[in-house]
Amino acid sequence: MNDWITPDWPAPSNIRAITTTRNGGFSHRPYDSMNISSYVGDDPKAVQKNREYLQSTLNTPSQPQWLEQVHGTLAVNAAHITEPVKADACYSNEKNIVCTIQTADCLPVLLCNKTGTTVAAIHAGWRGLADGIIEETIKAMACRGNELIAWLGPAIGPKAFESGDDVRNAFIAHDEQAKTAFIRQANGLWLADIYKLAQQRLAGQGVTACYGGNFCTYHDKERFYSFRRDQTTGRMATLIWLT
Repeated sequence: MNDWITPDWPAPSNIRAITTTRNGGFSHRPYDSMNISSYVGDDPKAVQKNREYLQSTLNTPSQPQWLEQVHGTLAVNAAHITEPVKADACYSNEKNIVCTIQTADCLPVLLCNKTGTTVAAIHAGWRGLADGIIEETIKAMACRGNELIAWLGPAIGPKAFESGDDVRNAFIAHDEQAKTAFIRQANGLWLADIYKLAQQRLAGQGVTACYGGNFCTYHDKERFYSFRRDQTTGRMATLIWLT
């Protein structure tokens, strides 16, 4: 049995999207149980079994397009991927191409246009988010921001993402309003709200229809993997495609 998440957003009816949780799969501790990542040290047979279960359960029209994520800003056309490519976002305006990213604290961002002709999945760790992965993806999609709808999936929450001056300064260098997403702690560090930072970046591109953003991978151990909490752990998948 799984407790996977279907985005609560007003996407057109021809768009399918889902985020897995850590539950419902075949991996053993500390990857229990629905780890879909092949690069975290899990048994490759268990990972393959999880991926096959994911595809059969969702009845995806094609195999998910897996990326080799590097915390960068490259967005690629998922229809053109023939082998794993170093990128942190993929998009498609073709039917039955399954855009896929994987996370365990980093922010999964889904985008679609209001007419249901293009979709994208973004892996937004703080580095990629600060460097412009959202902006680069929207540029690659060739859509105006007011044509888009966004959904923010499970990520480390604002009461758990402790960071230093380097993270805060990276965002403020781009936009002074990023200061509102950081709260100073007694130990001199900051609590960062990655959801708010993403919303600010989306708004800067004209995307005001933004949903989700009410999860915390760090504090919800029963449901989510968290790299910051556990270090050795699995990854969730976030998928989107056009039918």
